Amino acid sequence: MKKKFSRPQSLKDVSTHYCSGCGHGILHRLVAEVVDELGLRDKIIGVAPVGCAVVAYDYWDFDVSEAAHGRALAVATGIKRCLPKNVVFTYQGDGDLASIGLAETVHAANRGENLTCIFVNNACYGMTGGQMAPTTVVGQRTATTPWGRDPGSGEGWPLHLSEMLKDLNGVTYIVRSSVSSPKQVVKTRQYIKKAFMNQISRKGFSLVEVLSSCPTIWQKSALESVKWIEEEMVKEFPLGVIKE
Repeated sequence: MKKKFSRPQSLKDVSTHYCSGCGHGILHRLVAEVVDELGLRDKIIGVAPVGCAVVAYDYWDFDVSEAAHGRALAVATGIKRCLPKNVVFTYQGDGDLASIGLAETVHAANRGENLTCIFVNNACYGMTGGQMAPTTVVGQRTATTPWGRDPGSGEGWPLHLSEMLKDLNGVTYIVRSSVSSPKQVVKTRQYIKKAFMNQISRKGFSLVEVLSSCPTIWQKSALESVKWIEEEMVKEFPLGVIKE
């Protein structure tokens, strides 16, 4: 019988450390599948964030560098400028990319750095105990908003980073998807492939935002977390192509 499904060569055969129901495992696999499909394994360089995916290099079987908190796009800029023939991408959470690294994100996008950015939005600081993140939705309970995020109490509104960046001239491609259903997983794979191909074609800065679940911090089951993405997060962060 012909083998129809196997582990991507770019994904190591190791046990996961992520919590049950976390979306990082799906996304790691999608990245590895696209790297294999495009034949990039020998020329791609990832930049890992600070956050739950800080050890992404334990899963991908290609070159990955680590960056200080929020500085992934700055590190990626340096790598890409020194090695312009390589394909360079960052893999960052909402706290890393939209809070501590906000300046690096805006300026890398504004400069039109020929990079690919994968932005994992789970609406909280997952690694450090579930504090409010810039993307926490109104009413969402976190460790620092135990009664729910309340803009009227000085906690502000959710930051729509993708929409903020879309009007910058240096930005080529911005999309938002999720890993909450098989259909969306397939779309996310297509978006990641497109973002890598943009870089190969030297089209400039591409960002793929992915709504992902965090059952442990959200204090929900894996199934409840998927429903929460579809029923609550998508209302705040609509899916689809934002700029192309």
